[in-house]
Amino acid sequence: MKRQLTPHRLALAVTALSSALWLAGCGGPKSVPGQLSEVKTEPAGPAAAIGPAARASNAATAREYRRDAARHIYEANKSRIYSGQLPPMLYAVGTLQVHLDAGGKVVSLHWMRAPKHAPEVIAEIERSVLQASPFPAATRLGAVTWTDTWLWDKSGRFQLDTLTEGQQ
Repeated sequence: MKRQLTPHRLALAVTALSSALWLAGCGGPKSVPGQLSEVKTEPAGPAAAIGPAARASNAATAREYRRDAARHIYEANKSRIYSGQLPPMLYAVGTLQVHLDAGGKVVSLHWMRAPKHAPEVIAEIERSVLQASPFPAATRLGAVTWTDTWLWDKSGRFQLDTLTEGQQ
């Protein structure tokens, strides 16, 4: 028996497809709720500290620490920061959680929302975070987990939500 595609069935199919696509865009390739993925770091040596010298952070909360971490990322990536308001359409947006030890070294990364359509951006963000390590030591917090949203332009330049200049 052949089924007819009625307007009601078409609407249901479109809704189901939209929901599936929306769900597929949530999370990242390493995203497992409540888990952090381990980051393999090389032992400290002469070339280990690629990022700029990190000053200590006096933040009392992880939310306050986020601003210090964002400034540190900007300092380490001066030529890659998008200056001014971002365009209305961004190439990629991703939210990354970074767990640091008491000395500011990256312990693990966890994608809360990865831009799966742009795996090169995922890799570049992770590389940028690892190269910026060590981050400012959170003297009042010890180990800290900070979360920020990366706003990525098609030019390869970015802003972090914490320090964004907004969009046009």
